[in-house]
Amino acid sequence: MKKIGILFGKERSFPEAFIERINSKGEKGIIAEAVKIDKVIQGEPSGYAVIIDRISQDVPFYRAYLKNAAATGTAVINNPFWWSADEKFFNNVLSVTEMNVPVPKTVLLPSHQHPDDTSGESFSNLAYPMDWEGIFEYIGFPAYMKPHAGGGWKSVYRLENAQEFFEKHSETEQLVMMLQEEIKFDAYFRCYGIGGKYVRIMDYEPRNPHHLRYAAKHNVSDELRKQMHDLVLTICQGLGYDFNTVEFAVRDGIPIAIDFCNPAPDAEISSVGAENFEWVVETAATYAIEKAKAHKDGQSNLTWGNFIRNNVAATAAKPATKPAAKKNSRKTSS
Repeated sequence: MKKIGILFGKERSFPEAFIERINSKGEKGIIAEAVKIDKVIQGEPSGYAVIIDRISQDVPFYRAYLKNAAATGTAVINNPFWWSADEKFFNNVLSVTEMNVPVPKTVLLPSHQHPDDTSGESFSNLAYPMDWEGIFEYIGFPAYMKPHAGGGWKSVYRLENAQEFFEKHSETEQLVMMLQEEIKFDAYFRCYGIGGKYVRIMDYEPRNPHHLRYAAKHNVSDELRKQMHDLVLTICQGLGYDFNTVEFAVRDGIPIAIDFCNPAPDAEISSVGAENFEWVVETAATYAIEKAKAHKDGQSNLTWGNFIRNNVAATAAKPATKPAAKKNSRKTSS
């Protein structure tokens, strides 16, 4: 019997529907349930072929549990090792350097306050003052300031000018922030990407009240929707996300990826609406069953993105260098 588990916190509609949907399909030898943890012993399997993670970003104990589960063969959705390593600024970097995905102009900012157990001497390599004039010239105003890692619209600021930047930056304490150009968009979309192959493009209006954001209907071409579909696949396959949402702001006909690092995306029916909820429940259940069927005991069953795979392949392809031959230091007679 292969078990599919879901690890979650306060949310109820998606986890319960996900479990019910899998079990209703009657797949031989596969069942779904809420993950049960009574002890975590190093190197011991979790008992689950697949676990969907909806909460470990907020609970370090769960993240450590999932790494142990992944190391002993569980297919964790999403890969907890990559999720622990990635963050929004780095994903922007990969989009520019590896995936050719349009993203807003972005710069990384040092934290306003020193991290715990550091002092000014810890920052010998950091210029003081920073080249604020150059940063502001590159980004422009209005701009958005947000944490380089994190989500849920926490600590996000819209800034009109440099004075407002310095005022708000002083409120961010030890958070490492990034400054990003504002994209004035003609249309906005939020897209589910599941399994690196399933995509749902949802018309979205972030300026509407929360309960009306998915009620938007944007008049755009089929070609643009196909372009966004392909970009979602590029991003999810590149980063190695099994379950993600990607947000696009369309400016002058070009979809710009605004937010695409959401490995525990909102899937509550009260937020996304009945039609989108039905799609994500059915598709997540279908993909989890696929992963359970493909699961192999005692092997890694994780998804790794193209960035990791390509670098591993490139490293493996390099020929081993032979040590230079030692020169004979003895003199020879002529």
